[in-house]
Amino acid sequence: MTAHGVVKASDHYQGDGERTDTQSVRVAVYCLLALLDAIIVALAFALSDLIRHQDVRDMLTVSYWLIIPVFVAASFYVRAYSYTTLIARHFSIWKAVTAMLGATAATIMLLFAARNSTDVSRVAFFSGTLLAIIGLTLIRLPLPVLIRKLGSRFFCRILIIDGEFNAEVPPDVHCINVTKLGIRPEITDPLMLHRFSEIVAGADRVTVSCAVEDRDRWSLYLKSVDCDGELLIPELHTIEPLGNAFSMGLAGVRVSSGRLDMRNRLIKRSFDIAIASLALLIFWPAMLIVALAIRLESPGPILFRQQRMGRANRLFEVLKFRSMYVDLSDRHGDRSTARGDPRVTRVGRIIRATSLDELPQLLNVLGGSMSIVGPRPHALGSRAGDNLFWQIDRRYWLRHTIKPGLTGLAQVRGYRGSTENEHDLVKRLESDMEYLNNWSLMTDLTIIGRTVLVMLHRNAY
Repeated sequence: MTAHGVVKASDHYQGDGERTDTQSVRVAVYCLLALLDAIIVALAFALSDLIRHQDVRDMLTVSYWLIIPVFVAASFYVRAYSYTTLIARHFSIWKAVTAMLGATAATIMLLFAARNSTDVSRVAFFSGTLLAIIGLTLIRLPLPVLIRKLGSRFFCRILIIDGEFNAEVPPDVHCINVTKLGIRPEITDPLMLHRFSEIVAGADRVTVSCAVEDRDRWSLYLKSVDCDGELLIPELHTIEPLGNAFSMGLAGVRVSSGRLDMRNRLIKRSFDIAIASLALLIFWPAMLIVALAIRLESPGPILFRQQRMGRANRLFEVLKFRSMYVDLSDRHGDRSTARGDPRVTRVGRIIRATSLDELPQLLNVLGGSMSIVGPRPHALGSRAGDNLFWQIDRRYWLRHTIKPGLTGLAQVRGYRGSTENEHDLVKRLESDMEYLNNWSLMTDLTIIGRTVLVMLHRNAY
């Protein structure tokens, strides 16, 4: 370590090592801050009522039932609890004040609509609002300092070194020499992409230092693993760009960002858990009947397990009801199922035609490796015509920037079943990219509704 508190890249560990789950830490900090905010608002209105009437019952009741829940909801809506907000003191205070004023206005309208506004002391109400704003401001003054002390436990930054690198970096930046790990940005190798995705998993920002001729491929790698990524461009240093990487005087260009921020990931995850749990309660009798039918018809396991590409191009094991004879099943997906395929059992034909074979993937959803709605996961050996999927269009890797789904936009548009030619894959890919670029909870609800209409499909065999 140098006298200035920075270290050479060579002094950092060269492999993956142990890293804190920064997302869990941030969620815990945000929840704690939201709880403290709620307590401050409640105390502010209780104090204002105590000063005005020597009694806290009226305003505490108003704050508990109206102000607090509306304020917390408004805070999440304006993104008052986020990394970029909390590290900027004035920005954090402005967000909190905005949420408080919005909650005040909404509460006034609710009281007026309920015709209870005359029962509330205006002096105590607005005094409580002012005291709440003061309290919310005071609690945010030390936050940037506290967050910086947490360092890499709150925000994890990784520097990928591919080749020579002699600059100094802050000690809270994890440096990984991929050359020593034997990792190269090969866009035709899914296993290499899987390895890279695993070593940067959980990172909040990934910066790559590489040769000029490799920047295009590293850019695709950063985009495909769903991270906030940038490339170091030393030749731009002389023009002094505003966004110097790591604040260490190196010029970086941002090339990727996560598809969904933490708030939207939490919303989508909560939605997935709710729908998957409800679906299991509804379909468990059908799943039990299918399991018994598979067991009675042919020897072998009830469930079929296969490695497929998941979020950030990391491999995971997908679950399906077994629909083929064990000795004829295709573990790698090298051969698409055709109409009248002799590998498929009689029970298999029924459950594939009705999409019942996909129901065990509800367990994948609950486990977190899949979502209810998203691009369908493909086997590594999947082909369109004579070519593997990723050989046809390099955008194929970008479809994995969110979790794969039980159903998706491509499926409800009829693009399902075998891919007999490259056109079949391109149409699915275009639908997947459209979904990724325009995601919303309403879109997921619409696709779920449309899925019911296409569960029976001529291409499902």
